[in-house]
Amino acid sequence: MKHISIILGLLLVQNLFAQTHELKVLDTDFSKGRLTHQQTITLDDAAKFHGHLCDGLAVGFLGLREAMYKIYPDSIIDRTNTRIISKSSPCLTDVAIYLTGGRYQFNSFYVSDSIPYMYLVQRIDNGKTVGVNLKHGIKPAIIDSLGNLANAGKLDACGLDTLQQMENLFLQQILVANPQQFFLVKDIGMYEWRPILSNTFLKTDIINKGVKNCLPVKN
Repeated sequence: MKHISIILGLLLVQNLFAQTHELKVLDTDFSKGRLTHQQTITLDDAAKFHGHLCDGLAVGFLGLREAMYKIYPDSIIDRTNTRIISKSSPCLTDVAIYLTGGRYQFNSFYVSDSIPYMYLVQRIDNGKTVGVNLKHGIKPAIIDSLGNLANAGKLDACGLDTLQQMENLFLQQILVANPQQFFLVKDIGMYEWRPILSNTFLKTDIINKGVKNCLPVKN
């Protein structure tokens, strides 16, 4: 009975936070329209845009949501009034574009690995800027260590499966956590927006797409 109670408790907590994996935003109502269209973006929506749900996507989604709440504390998120700098991770950049509506050609998005944050997010009308990071020690170091090997093409099929299992466990931890306890959002003040164009970042989520399945060891 004790174990059942613990499981039920975890399920209740998971359901509670699952309901919050969304962001309400404000957009224009047609191609030449007014700023009146309210809609809700979910983590599942972002996963379809990105291609799959993973720990990096969840970290990006929940962390960026915390940052945007900070710059819009008393109102809905205005995607016509927001711009963002992202680290080059495929997960983080896709979340940055999808949640903010930022695009390089409209001077509202660019990528830089020189920033000391996952994201720098700026509210255009008043210049308020925040940086957001996952708190130190939250993510198991072994995930990044194995991830670096995978990015270098040095993990075999079974190693990739092990990494995926670790990332999935961390994903479940992220999904049931209180984001305010997992992320640090820092007020940067008046940040000077100086976009840099670069198209040489490595798309790390497709490096191992041709690796065969891990085969069981024969006795």
